[in-house]
Amino acid sequence: MDVGKGLLFFFGALGVFNGLILSVYFFFFTQKKHLSNLLFGALLLAISLRIGKSIFVSFYPSLAEIYPQIGLTACFFIGPFLYYFLKSTINPGAPLTRSSKWSIALLCAIILIPGIIYPYQTYPKLWNNYFVQIIYAEWFAYLVASGLVLKDILKKLFAKDNKMKASEIWLLAVFGSTALIFAFFQLALWRASFSLYLNGSLAFSFCLYMVVFTLLYGKKTSDLFILGQSKYPNKKVSDQEANALLARLEKIMTEKELYKNPDLKLNELSKETNISSHQLSQLLNDNLGKNFTTYVNEFRINEACKIMGSSNRLTLESVGYEVGFNSKSTFFATFKKLTGTTPAIHQQKIQIDNIAYSTDL
Repeated sequence: MDVGKGLLFFFGALGVFNGLILSVYFFFFTQKKHLSNLLFGALLLAISLRIGKSIFVSFYPSLAEIYPQIGLTACFFIGPFLYYFLKSTINPGAPLTRSSKWSIALLCAIILIPGIIYPYQTYPKLWNNYFVQIIYAEWFAYLVASGLVLKDILKKLFAKDNKMKASEIWLLAVFGSTALIFAFFQLALWRASFSLYLNGSLAFSFCLYMVVFTLLYGKKTSDLFILGQSKYPNKKVSDQEANALLARLEKIMTEKELYKNPDLKLNELSKETNISSHQLSQLLNDNLGKNFTTYVNEFRINEACKIMGSSNRLTLESVGYEVGFNSKSTFFATFKKLTGTTPAIHQQKIQIDNIAYSTDL
């Protein structure tokens, strides 16, 4: 391997390495687990695997043929991850819809099932002549869909008087970089210059990774992709959006029984729901008229009443600890505040009602 090829391999491999490291960062180490962070990590992973395939197979053609299949499979997900990343960034706090989840599941089936039945090692011509055409057509379709998601931002790009936000510029950079990578791969598919195929894709993807590093470490933020959400938002959410958020919040609280954690904090609940701490606090105050502590304690007291009404023979103090209170006095005081009576009187009333019911039977 001569010096030129050695440098090309080094910088290409370094770009792949950066992409993999960044994808791990966005998957596991961002302070707030926004959906957009996870999707961006998935996008970086898909691009890194695709480019890694090009580099290593080009320089080491004797590698096992499973690697081209891995690279092309990852390529199939670049478009979808870009599309859903942009959607989640422009609409922060909104979860993936059921139709979106089914779409992703269908895409997985489309690429994985044929890959198992017709592996690249056995059917290389099928992959190179047909599957790759489907993969690139799907990537292009999602690029078009991503452009439609960004249509309002794209309009600002050509407007004279509209100043673009840093987050909007960043989204355009991500979209543009992905489109350029697609263009170079597509040109290679049309039998254009091999150096254009390899050097171009590596150069632009490497630039993408460097821009991400610069922004993250320059701004010291993990909320790079929360578009349109100011640091101190004061606008009240619409009733429709509030109802959806509250329904999701109640479902998570009930299913995961988060209220049973005596040390549950507002920021921990915000991570679970992909809602910022400020927005969550504002949502509870404006739409329910209660603070975070009261909201959580209502779940605890409701659960305590269920336990006291069951055949469970726990002491009242044990009931308090069971539902998430860290002291007997706090449980008793909160119970009295929210129900208007003490746990003991409430339990006696339940016992009397049960005896009366048994007598009637």
